[in-house]
Amino acid sequence: MTAIRSPAVAGTFYPADPAVLRNQIAGLLAASDHARSATAARPKAIIGPHAGYMYSGSVAASAYSRLAAVRGEVSRVVLIGPSHHVGFRGIAVDTAEAWMLPNGTVALDTDAIARLRAFPIVRPLDAAFAREHALEVHVPFLQHVLGSDFRLVPLVAGDVPAGAVAAVFDALWGGVETLFVISTDLSHYLDYPAAQAIDLSTAEAIEHLDHDKLTPTRACGCVPTRGILLSAKQRGMAVERLDLRNSGDTAGPRDRVVGYGAWALYEPGSETQTTDAERAAVDAVGPMLLQTVRRAIEIGFNTGQPPEVVSNAALPPLLAAHGAAFVTLRLNGQLRGCVGSPVAWRPLVEDVVDHAFNAAFRDPRFPPLAPGEEAALDLSVSVLTPASPITFSGEADLLAKLRPRVDGLVIDDAGHRALFLPSVWVEIPDPHMFLTHLKLKAGMRADHFSSGFTARRFRAIDIKGPMAEHDPAPNPVELAATADPLEASPLGRRN
Repeated sequence: MTAIRSPAVAGTFYPADPAVLRNQIAGLLAASDHARSATAARPKAIIGPHAGYMYSGSVAASAYSRLAAVRGEVSRVVLIGPSHHVGFRGIAVDTAEAWMLPNGTVALDTDAIARLRAFPIVRPLDAAFAREHALEVHVPFLQHVLGSDFRLVPLVAGDVPAGAVAAVFDALWGGVETLFVISTDLSHYLDYPAAQAIDLSTAEAIEHLDHDKLTPTRACGCVPTRGILLSAKQRGMAVERLDLRNSGDTAGPRDRVVGYGAWALYEPGSETQTTDAERAAVDAVGPMLLQTVRRAIEIGFNTGQPPEVVSNAALPPLLAAHGAAFVTLRLNGQLRGCVGSPVAWRPLVEDVVDHAFNAAFRDPRFPPLAPGEEAALDLSVSVLTPASPITFSGEADLLAKLRPRVDGLVIDDAGHRALFLPSVWVEIPDPHMFLTHLKLKAGMRADHFSSGFTARRFRAIDIKGPMAEHDPAPNPVELAATADPLEASPLGRRN
């Protein structure tokens, strides 16, 4: 007979009704800032909270929304969290063969679990799973974003060193088929300002892969979190913060709050790679994007105002999805305007229209485009991947990790920020000079560097064409002149 674990917290931490549960998760994912982007990063691991969905579900969703990129690739999920009900040393595995949830049953990877039992610190302990919510609340999210084609390796961490946890992770690391999910909340029952301060400090420790700074008072799941941070440090991985809030921000009072955070961890190079499918998807809408840029500039000449995108159900999904883009104009080979945003916060088509008008008429480095100039313009639309942080020990280490002609770069320190697109490598191919010029653009000294210096990288898929090209094909993107000028996006950044 197959041993199946029944849900312990359905109806309390999350809905027990399947339809209600599906609708709640779908709504949380849709509301996430990271839910829809034109291109997607591929995390190897995520860290997320485990409170009831009304408290931490929106924070967890910011991590799970990133898993759309790995749907169809992941066949095994290693899910590990702390023990809230049973004290023990080591790591517990479940003897069940499947877990039953409101939206279906998930099979366990019993072969992988059997291999883990060769570790002296790993032992079967069903009592550690019987009432444990820290793992269970993640499984409905996994079912929703990954589908039913994965097997689960549930682990409960007791008292065990970070190195031993990392060794267990190494045994299951695998390739794209394996995803790690680390379950932890942050500080517990502090007042709102105190929680914010300590949770920010914990977040910074996570993002610097400083596993020694995590304690049970900072994160109830500090043991598994230390393990993944140690693995990440050994493998040169990058960590991206996706959300950091507490119950006072979501659904509770502010006198005694619980902290929540979400992070994605990426193997070297994987965090910003674009796939052939992503390239093909952007290429397929490339002619529409260029036509849209041409039309936006024409309307700008005729009205002096940025146009609006008319709602159209026939828009390709990529254009309707949230995306980040830059629009670059060149006249006789020289830069004539470049405006964009590294943040995917609105539909890609709206992002491109706004930036096209601003590049032509509002780039403060140039006068507005003059009638007659447009005939000789060359256009470029760069669709960006999400920016992911680079982990580095100093400036030399950062320079060694940059990939010329591949990475776009965003730097930030003490309120000074600047961005270069990957295309800038053509003009500045040396990494040291690339970073130096970017510092100067940000208003920093050429030799500036500090412990607070941060860097994020992204990739761009470029679509290019002349302004004067004839557009015989119909375009589902319809633009209309606005009654009043729109303000440029506060997130806009010049190249």
